[in-house]
Amino acid sequence: MLLSGKTAVITGSNSGIGLGVADSLAAAGADIVLNSFTDRPEDHELADALARRYKVNVRYIAADMSKAQDCRDLISKAGKCDILVNNAGIQHVASIDTFPMDKWDAIIAINLSSAFHTTAMALPIMRAAGWGRIINIASAHGLTASPYKSAYVAAKHGVVGLTKTTGLETAREQITCNAICPGYVLTPIIEAQIPDQMATHNMDRETVIQDVMLARQPSGEFATTEQIGVTAVFLCSDAASQMTGTTLSIDGGWTAL
Repeated sequence: MLLSGKTAVITGSNSGIGLGVADSLAAAGADIVLNSFTDRPEDHELADALARRYKVNVRYIAADMSKAQDCRDLISKAGKCDILVNNAGIQHVASIDTFPMDKWDAIIAINLSSAFHTTAMALPIMRAAGWGRIINIASAHGLTASPYKSAYVAAKHGVVGLTKTTGLETAREQITCNAICPGYVLTPIIEAQIPDQMATHNMDRETVIQDVMLARQPSGEFATTEQIGVTAVFLCSDAASQMTGTTLSIDGGWTAL
């Protein structure tokens, strides 16, 4: 199998995009370290189910990505890290003048700083192994902006910048770093927003999806976690060995506008 013998550490991976990426990497033969800030029986059961499905080793390690030491300890506890997927992220929507300071700090910490801390810890491990792949889950908002999302847009632009710098620092090694920039993906977080949007706009579900949520996504369709997952597998393949420090958009044409 393509990634047999490799270990992938994926932050924020007990649901949504992170879990979709974990599923695809496990299907390609990689051992997996799942992560989130909770430490519930169901988190470990999720790891066990993934292990049974693909006959690979899967562990769940709790770590709070808002805390620098937790980020670094996650990589230390993983022990092996051939593939690092920085996916952890949160969102808050408010105008700049009313944006809560604690929300700004949390979004920058979880969406941006965590990727710096995990990368700093993973690079020596990858260098010792002579191979590595770092995949940062950025966003269309890492390439363009929307109002009322100042912290998220700033953090995701920062992730793209970190990706470029990491790619340059490792360009002479068998290590690559790239960012996947999804548009809207129908994850549990997005799904949970639909009823509120329906009430706010007095629209039915399909109208909210098409006229509000996907208004900037020309395809009129959500991207899927599976599409992001198989893109991550591609970035780990030999075919992508000369792709580094760049971005791949999965946004239905959003950033072509």
